[in-house]
Order: sequence, then structure tokens, then C-alpha cells
Amino acid sequence: MIQVTAFKWVPPFAQGSVRDIRVRWALEEAGLGYDDRLIGFEDQATPEYRALQPFGQVPAYRDGEVEMFESGAIVLWIAQNSDALMPADDAGRAMVMTWLFAAMNSVEPFVAELATIDLFNADKEWAKQRRPEVEAFLRKRLADLQTALGDRNWFAGDRFSAADILMTHVLRDLRHTAILADFPALADYVARAEARPAFKRALADQMKPFRAAEAARPELAAGRVA
Repeated sequence: MIQVTAFKWVPPFAQGSVRDIRVRWALEEAGLGYDDRLIGFEDQATPEYRALQPFGQVPAYRDGEVEMFESGAIVLWIAQNSDALMPADDAGRAMVMTWLFAAMNSVEPFVAELATIDLFNADKEWAKQRRPEVEAFLRKRLADLQTALGDRNWFAGDRFSAADILMTHVLRDLRHTAILADFPALADYVARAEARPAFKRALADQMKPFRAAEAARPELAAGRVA
């Protein structure tokens, strides 16, 4: 049985963003069952977990054949054996891999820098000074991305693929802002992806332990950790 590690709970701002959702979504699209192994923050530094994930992050993945970490690599591994996530022809596969890496390397760093400022450093003077420039760079990259999408529904060959899992997840990390509304084709793209039943199942499965933890400890819902 496939096993994916995930957190028992994260603060509200991170819910729906933790990267195990990428792997959950890929498995759902591929029609593959899995178990989630839930870990707490206290488990991240243990030798046992670091043997699976050297940086103490989630997800780590095992399927009886391989053990992996890094969500992008895991999604690519799953996609290589799934017609739902990657076409059979070499040209199609190459385009999926190209856009998958574009999501992580050409788009995500800009999104992540803004999120780091907004979610962790908003009150710091350096962040206030840096933010306008970061947002300007991000908007330029989003404009390029929207142009590349054009009038297609999906990025690689205009069919849903593993690349769209990564790209959608990256763009969803802007939902604490109104920036994506200024790029209507990208906003529609994210909405299309989020409407997929496989995404809805993946999101619900990630959120389930968070809701259970908050029901047991209501103070967690406000992001307070005792």
C-alpha cells in the first residue's frame, strides 16, 4: 500500500497549502489508494523520520518499490505510470515535465517570497520596504504565465496533467491576496482545477485531521499552540 506522510495539524494559514496535498491529488487523479501517516511537529527532528525525509518536511512517500521525498519528484513518479497525469508520447511527456518544473522553478520562488513576507514578516521594516518590489516581480511573472496559457484550459498540450497539479498548488498560495483577480485567465484556471473531484477529495483528506485536532482543542482553530 502507498503511504504518504502528512501533518496532524498546521496553523489555519497553512491549511490547504501543505505539500502533501500535491501527492494526494496526484494519487486521486491516478486512481491509486493510499494511507496517510500523520506526524506531529515533535516528530520532524527524530532520527526515524529524518531517515525518510532529511529535512523533516512532508510529504515522504513509499509504495513498496521506492521511498521518496520532495513533492514535485513524487508527483512526477506517480505521473510516469498514469495516463491521467502524463501522455504516452515523448513530446507530450516532455511538455508535462517542462511545465511541472516551470511551476516549481519559474513561478513558485516569486510566490513564496511574497508569502514569506506577508505571513511571517509583515510587521518588520525590511519587509515593508521589500514587498512592493517583490509584488512587482511577481506580477510580471504572472503576466508572462497568463500569456503562455493563452486560451487553453491547461498548460501541457491543453489536457490536464501532473504539471497542472504543481502549477495550481503554487498559484493557490496567493489566496491570502487579491493579486490573482488581476489575471483572470489564471484565476479561471485555478478555479477549473479546484473544481476537479480529485482535488476536492485530496483537500478534504488533508483537512480531516486538522478539523479533528481543532475539535479536540478549540484554541488551535485560532492558530494558538499551547
